[in-house]
Amino acid sequence: MIKLAGIDIGNDSIKLVLDGSKDPLVIPNIIAPGYERHILQEEDSPWKALDVMIYSPSLSQRNQRYFVGQLALEHEDNLELEDTDNKAVSDQSLIVALTALAYQGLATQAFNSGYGAVDEVEYTLGTGLPVRAFAKYSQQFEQRLLGEHEVTFLSTPQFHNRKIKVSIRKVAVSIEGAAAIFHLATHDSLMVKDEEIYNGCIGVCEIGALTTDFPVIKRMAIDNHFSHGEQIGIATYLDAIIRDVEDAYSYVFPSRAKLVQRIKQRDFTIQLLGEGQVDIRPIVDQHFRRAALRMIEMIKKRWRKYPDIQCFYVIGGGASALRPYIQEAAGSLKLRFANDSEFLNMHGYLKVAKSRLNQAAPV
Repeated sequence: MIKLAGIDIGNDSIKLVLDGSKDPLVIPNIIAPGYERHILQEEDSPWKALDVMIYSPSLSQRNQRYFVGQLALEHEDNLELEDTDNKAVSDQSLIVALTALAYQGLATQAFNSGYGAVDEVEYTLGTGLPVRAFAKYSQQFEQRLLGEHEVTFLSTPQFHNRKIKVSIRKVAVSIEGAAAIFHLATHDSLMVKDEEIYNGCIGVCEIGALTTDFPVIKRMAIDNHFSHGEQIGIATYLDAIIRDVEDAYSYVFPSRAKLVQRIKQRDFTIQLLGEGQVDIRPIVDQHFRRAALRMIEMIKKRWRKYPDIQCFYVIGGGASALRPYIQEAAGSLKLRFANDSEFLNMHGYLKVAKSRLNQAAPV
């Protein structure tokens, strides 16, 4: 049976949801070179120890071993995406995406495999790209995802030496931010939920890790002329926080993802060498206020250029982190936010894929 899924291949994390499920799978978009691990105590969840070998015709290096997500988070040789990376052609993003699809396949499907047998999971995917990348790279992105890929879980608890073929049959690529608005405007059945959004002229500020997108959606259609994207995201400010904390306290965050975890948990206390502790909240506040001011200036610039915009939504993972700072910086400027902001695109991609399947079905 072919699974229908929405997957947001974000620069900070991969978010995946299956049709009919409300619980997304989230894996930090971070990898490290894999090797035989010295395991003193096995992790209590396969999600915490994604140790994989991946074969894919779309990867420049095939049959390589990687630690993915949580397992790579504190690894000294881990790799996070930088602002020069393009997720449409990034091997790292594809590695984490295929790991997520394989993991979800094993976690949600009953397999009856004999020794050495290969399990298989088939997908129709909805996914997306930033505004500036979409026109140039959407077809290439689609082709890299389509086809058959193999993921072997090695030391991963519960999935020891399980090999699974991930077959991606169809891919619907849409635009980041626009998919989120489609999700806000419609029910799961794709019937209209919010007439104002569905039939209105909506501005979007979608703040990601490495990009901020400003699509303009008019009656659920993208405005080609006024939709735009900027090559800056919240990662710039996270990197600055990491540098300032290291300079001030000699405390090193091993990755952006580790800092993001702390911020989400509102845990701003770090342990110093010895028994001392210090609160890094003032450093976080300083840089996030700078980020918020920049976002407000970019929103005002977009809105002035297209005054027909009725309302502006600020969404994305970056919006979740910056929301109180943006609201403070906005002053009298009215902006709209949404709950679970970082998952809106993912749900939107699923609905776009479902919509395109319905259009392709014979009447």
